[in-house]
Amino acid sequence: MVAPDFHLMNNHSLDRLLAAASQYDASDLHLVAGVPPAFRVNGEIIIADEDALTEAEVAEMADSLLNEQQKRKFDEEWELCISLLHSAAGRVRATFYRRNGHPELSVRFCGSRIPSREELGLPEKLDDLARKPNGLVLVTGPTGAGKTTTLNYLVDLINSERRCKIVTIEDPIEFVHENKRAIVVQQEVLTDVRSFNRALIHVLRQDPDVIVVGEMRDHEAISTALTAAETGHLVLATMHSPNVPHALERIIGVFEGSAQRQIVLQLSNALQGIIAQDLLPAADRTRRVLAYELVVATNAVRNLIRENQLHLL
Repeated sequence: MVAPDFHLMNNHSLDRLLAAASQYDASDLHLVAGVPPAFRVNGEIIIADEDALTEAEVAEMADSLLNEQQKRKFDEEWELCISLLHSAAGRVRATFYRRNGHPELSVRFCGSRIPSREELGLPEKLDDLARKPNGLVLVTGPTGAGKTTTLNYLVDLINSERRCKIVTIEDPIEFVHENKRAIVVQQEVLTDVRSFNRALIHVLRQDPDVIVVGEMRDHEAISTALTAAETGHLVLATMHSPNVPHALERIIGVFEGSAQRQIVLQLSNALQGIIAQDLLPAADRTRRVLAYELVVATNAVRNLIRENQLHLL
């Protein structure tokens, strides 16, 4: 699929590509050797009407975004994800990887502001979950479903309404929150903290009211997050799951034996609600719209979790 509108005047400089992506409201830019620059617009990949990028061109653009420490880490681990503030495109998340021994990258555009609930298409009931004094609120969905945007909307709502301390642990930071009524401390993995798990343990000593976890990935992070939610903190987190039952099954499934039973009880007590979401093409295919399911943790929902009857949710 070729889009003549994406003409870049035979100049593959990164600044020009980022500016073009911003102009056409692309969500992502893909720089792959052997292929012209590619943009994701309304969920579809659009190929620029340009010559294919060479390995040297992609390597040069990747190198221009990294400092010396990041270059060493990429050389060692062959994978890297960082956030950057670019003059043409604003804040972006850049993901670097290797193919055929050469670097390539994809860039996600984060936007300069957090949209309103109405713009995002989120339910009003979600605001009530953000106003809870404690417990666990989960945002789940596949990659590219807008989970981070929803999470940051919730943070912004709390920041606007409540005098409290919010600590976020992100990989990487995509939206920068200015202090409003709250104090917001944003920590980035491998910039400010070594790992999600270590940061989660240490964050409890920072006197937070709200803890935001970019992603709950393993049993240690899940266990710590649930303990924090049970001990008077509001915990907001994301997971990669297609729907609500699957998200709960993932949480419970990473534990075994007696530990699993303990987590089921903790989850039934701490959970305040889950929103599972995805972005689907609109009928006119000019934009994407939010599809979601929202489960609020009523007594009936807590009983189903406690009895491990997740398929009934």
